[in-house]
Order: sequence, then structure tokens, then C-alpha cells
Amino acid sequence: MNQPQPPSAGPFSGVPWSLVLGLGALALLRPLLSVTGVAEAIDWRPLLPLGMTAMITVAWVAAVVVARVPRPLLTLVYAGLAHAVFSTVLGAVLSPIVRGVPRGPLTDPLALVSVLAANALWGLLAGAVAVAVRAALEDHRRGP
Repeated sequence: MNQPQPPSAGPFSGVPWSLVLGLGALALLRPLLSVTGVAEAIDWRPLLPLGMTAMITVAWVAAVVVARVPRPLLTLVYAGLAHAVFSTVLGAVLSPIVRGVPRGPLTDPLALVSVLAANALWGLLAGAVAVAVRAALEDHRRGP
């Protein structure tokens, strides 16, 4: 007979939601550089977006490793999804102001699904790195 799993084993347990929201907001640096025109003024394409993505990913990994988050993989998937939601809302608010017309994922359902999937994948990859870093650190602490 199947035993019901305890509530602590659900997909939302053991996830520090304040950290998820903070990491999702941190990733808004990328779209903000574009919206404010800084990215165009610097004109370091494609290095600036790639560099920002790498720096944000390192910050995400470091945050969950240093905080010893119980579920780093799931935490960073949720951080990616939080960023997708935040950036979609930011685009919906700012595009009419900056461009005069609504643009972005909210105007195209397929784009919205793509944004959610891409950011969840980003979080998944960052989470896998965090799990590997944590395992390496634990092996190092145990010694030979």
C-alpha cells in the first residue's frame, strides 16, 4: 500500500521564499540595463548580456551554497521562475512608457511560455552547479 508522503516532502517545502524572491529580483539587472539604455551606451554586445548572466548565476550559486539551503536545485528553479514573472511585469509596465505601446511576453502567450521555460532552465542549470559545488565542499571538509 502506498504511504502518503509527509508534508515536508512537497515541492514548496524547504525553499527559502525570501531568498527566491531576492535572487529573482537580482536578475532584473539584465533587463534594467537594456531598458535604461546603459547596454546600448556601453555597446559591448554580446559580452555585456553574457557577462551579466554569468555574474548573476555565480551570485545565485554562492547564495544557496553559503546559506546552506536545503533544496538548492529547486530554490534556483523557483528563482528563475520568479525572475521570469518579475521581468514580464517590468516589461508590461515599462514598455508602454518607453515605447508607447505594450510589448513583451504578456502580449504573446507563446513568448510568455518561452520566458518561463528559459528562466526555469537557467535556474535548473545554476541549481545543478550549486549541488555540485556543495558536494565538492562537503567532500573537501571530510578530507581524504
